[in-house]
Amino acid sequence: MSDDDFMMASDEENYDFEYEDDDLASNSSNVDIENKYYNAKALKEDDDPEPAIEEFLGVVELEPEKGEWGFKALKQVVKLLFRRGEHERTLKYYTQLLTYTKSAVTRNYSEKSLNNILDYVSAGTTDMTFMETFYSTTLTALEDAKNERLWLKTNLKLAKLWLDRGEYSRLTRILKVLHQACQMDDGGDDQSKGTYLLEVYALEIQMYTETKNNKKLKELYNRTLQINSAIPHPRIMGVIRECGGKMHMSEKQWEKAREDFFESFRNYDEAGSLQRIQVLKYLVLAVMLSNTDDINPFESQETKPYKSNPQIAAMNSLVDAYQRSDIHDFQRILRENGGAEGTSGGIMSDPFIHFYLDDVLRRIRAKFIVNMIAPYSRIEIDYLAKTLNIEVEEMEDLLVMLILDGQVQGKIDEVSGRLEIEVAPDTGAEEAVAGTEKREREQAARLASANDTRFKALEAWSGSVEKLSRIAFGVTGRA
Repeated sequence: MSDDDFMMASDEENYDFEYEDDDLASNSSNVDIENKYYNAKALKEDDDPEPAIEEFLGVVELEPEKGEWGFKALKQVVKLLFRRGEHERTLKYYTQLLTYTKSAVTRNYSEKSLNNILDYVSAGTTDMTFMETFYSTTLTALEDAKNERLWLKTNLKLAKLWLDRGEYSRLTRILKVLHQACQMDDGGDDQSKGTYLLEVYALEIQMYTETKNNKKLKELYNRTLQINSAIPHPRIMGVIRECGGKMHMSEKQWEKAREDFFESFRNYDEAGSLQRIQVLKYLVLAVMLSNTDDINPFESQETKPYKSNPQIAAMNSLVDAYQRSDIHDFQRILRENGGAEGTSGGIMSDPFIHFYLDDVLRRIRAKFIVNMIAPYSRIEIDYLAKTLNIEVEEMEDLLVMLILDGQVQGKIDEVSGRLEIEVAPDTGAEEAVAGTEKREREQAARLASANDTRFKALEAWSGSVEKLSRIAFGVTGRA
């Protein structure tokens, strides 16, 4: 081997040796950082979290450049400081954490982490000013990083937070920003962002539903149904259809409400949302109000599995009693499963259901009365009131409604306190038509008979006058 060859070999050996030393040093440094991180996590369980916070910040300092361990450590620091109520320090280190999202960690990991932190902070404070600042800091960082997708999602999360807390003025401002982000330069909706647009509409529809702004609600609801470019999450369509159903209920368009609640239930069910149970109750309510006795809300393939659900069982029994016109069973189910408004579990615990139960009660009482008075030509109003266990005045109001609606042909005799029934109550379209035609034929026959009688009387009177005239003037009638 020549001297040159020897020197070359020696250089290669030295290079390999130095590389291995650097690699070992790097591995040793990573092990130290990792150990320090897990040591800090162990200290987290102590009553005083300050040592843990210091240890986590030590992890950040140990990293030669921003990396995953520093990001994890700052997440823990932010949570610990927030739990202690140190909002100023929380924002300081959260701002530092956001600088890691640009390149130190993957986009998916950073998005998941930020969402978790936002959820954690949102659920843990009622300080609206701090909340607004926290989200604003996040949105500014995401805008700088040109992460439009997460920027939109974070704004939607903030809008949902304001909606849940009834902060409608703050919600309106966020919705305006979101609408602008989903528009093209000419001001029209950007159909390529149709999915986000539907989420914005869903939030706005919920706000109008809560504030009972039916004019805006109807306009927006119809607009959402015209968006065809999006593939929305079924939960979003569940929300939109639920609000549509409530809107139709307020307009007493029971059949349209039934259709919307069914679509809402189907979408919530597909999304695995627990709201499907509540909307199924609304569907049952709409079925009862739509007077469709031939429709059973639990016969469809989608709803059948929930028929025996403990939360649905009472509503199932209620609709069964309603369709049988069994007022006593209906009232028993309400007494046993009603619950007070604002409580949990009972049928009437939901304010929306409670609001419309009077309409349902009025309808089943009306059905019961129509069937009950069918054999009678007159019946005591007091007796009807006692049978239904309601006041006489309420019974009179119900009878007036039935008479005006044409379901009962009769009149109320206030002196005797009776319902005088002229014709048996309408029990179907064919019977009503037949009854009307019969009455018309009878009236025509009476009129013809009266006319015939009058004609014969006139003819007899005319003959008598003629006979008297002949006698008076000596006319014998002979030639």
